[in-house]
Amino acid sequence: MSDQQSFSSWGWDIDAFDRLQTQLVLQYETAFPNPMAPKTVVVVPSMTLDVDILAKIKGHIHYEERMLCVLMLLRMPRTRVVFVSSMPIDEVIIDYYLHLLPGVTGMHARKRLVLLSCYDASNRPLTHKILEKPRLLEQIRQAIPPGDAAHLMGFNITEWEEILALRLGIPLYGCPSRHNYWGSKSGSRELFREAGLRIPPGFEHLGSMADVAAALQELRLQLPDARKAVVKLNDGFSGDGNAIFPLEKISGKIDEDQLRQHLRIVAADLNYEQFAEKMTLMGGITEAFIDGAAKTSPSVQCRITPKRELDIISTHDQVLGGESGQVYIGATFPALPEYAAEIGALGKKLCDSMCPRGILGRFGVDFVSVKEADQWTHYAIEINLRKGGTTHPYLMLQFLTDGRYDHKKGVFYIPSGQQRCYFTTDGLQSDNYRQLTPGDLIDIAICHDIHFDPTIQEGVTFHLLGAMSEHGKLGMLCVGDTPEKARAYYQKTVAVLDAETR
Repeated sequence: MSDQQSFSSWGWDIDAFDRLQTQLVLQYETAFPNPMAPKTVVVVPSMTLDVDILAKIKGHIHYEERMLCVLMLLRMPRTRVVFVSSMPIDEVIIDYYLHLLPGVTGMHARKRLVLLSCYDASNRPLTHKILEKPRLLEQIRQAIPPGDAAHLMGFNITEWEEILALRLGIPLYGCPSRHNYWGSKSGSRELFREAGLRIPPGFEHLGSMADVAAALQELRLQLPDARKAVVKLNDGFSGDGNAIFPLEKISGKIDEDQLRQHLRIVAADLNYEQFAEKMTLMGGITEAFIDGAAKTSPSVQCRITPKRELDIISTHDQVLGGESGQVYIGATFPALPEYAAEIGALGKKLCDSMCPRGILGRFGVDFVSVKEADQWTHYAIEINLRKGGTTHPYLMLQFLTDGRYDHKKGVFYIPSGQQRCYFTTDGLQSDNYRQLTPGDLIDIAICHDIHFDPTIQEGVTFHLLGAMSEHGKLGMLCVGDTPEKARAYYQKTVAVLDAETR
């Protein structure tokens, strides 16, 4: 069911989809800018990714909840949201988001919110589950009032999301699937070269572990002092498609036996044979691991609108962890003042190359930056043609404060002219947190004065609440007027939660 013929049997027709997408441009010109325009946003937060890699992410089904930030659109009094999830979302969680809405009551917003569920907790992508349920599809259609400007929003866009848009008869806001190659690791390196961005030495378009071994051998010849290299699957996610190879430990020729013995795969429980199979199926790259005494992992979030306008939305410094330092844990916003504007300019430069190709919607660009002699050097690492770990926290900040990011200054301003920063994480985890329900968490936050306060526009909001009781996992957004204050909110929250569950 992965080739074009199989997609066609499900109703995928590229010409029909392109005709449907013309509605999006009209909506963007008329309905999007008008807060009083009747419109409906259908949210399907499907992580339509490789199932085996997806299964390695603890509590991944609850990652659908990250897109509950879109409920903030209900502050526009004529906007409706239809939110579809794999499993029902606790009403306590929904109530929590609705009470964060500025300018409208929770009751008014709740009348314009439709929650639907597949009642299916399997590892399959949500979009697949919806397409298998004709009655659920009809419920979604019936939830869209006649005459509303309606569109579909997803996490990442594949042919399956395009089939869903066709079945619903509404356009899809996201990058068309035919451009997904440019979000692969190999495609990213091609675009970086075209745009004139610096990239790590390496090789793309690898189709087997034999190719990987040959590329690593050539990389060692080119860079005899390199300590290690990174091997990446083209469609890996959140670092879980990566592996580390210690070049400095290998004296002889690099072959597949050496790979089998020394390659350290990031994803837990993904063994060498499985990684090799994924490399054959999706291809990949290998590149030098960038070292430096002062090293950061910034990213820039960009958007190409249906009218082909280019926006630099935000910059972040990512926090990476795991044994290999390759797994996304959280981020600080904005990126360091030393280079935030520079990273934004690099994002704009890349947008100029991507826009003529028909790429649409939000996407992120990751860098590795090293400082030598008071000068930062930025290496472009990958393009993520989807929403990611930095999407929902920035949307929450924007909705909560009605502020804007000035990418030329690297500063976020709220309407009063004050600045706001945040620290965010999807990966706060403790087995003790399993003691708590979402209601317990909200009570603790209010009683300890860490809950987001709209009067000062600072404090903490939570996400991934559904993962807490099962996995002891939690996400949060900590907003302050300085980076130090945002971190202080995070540290206080962790201390409070640890004390309450000790």
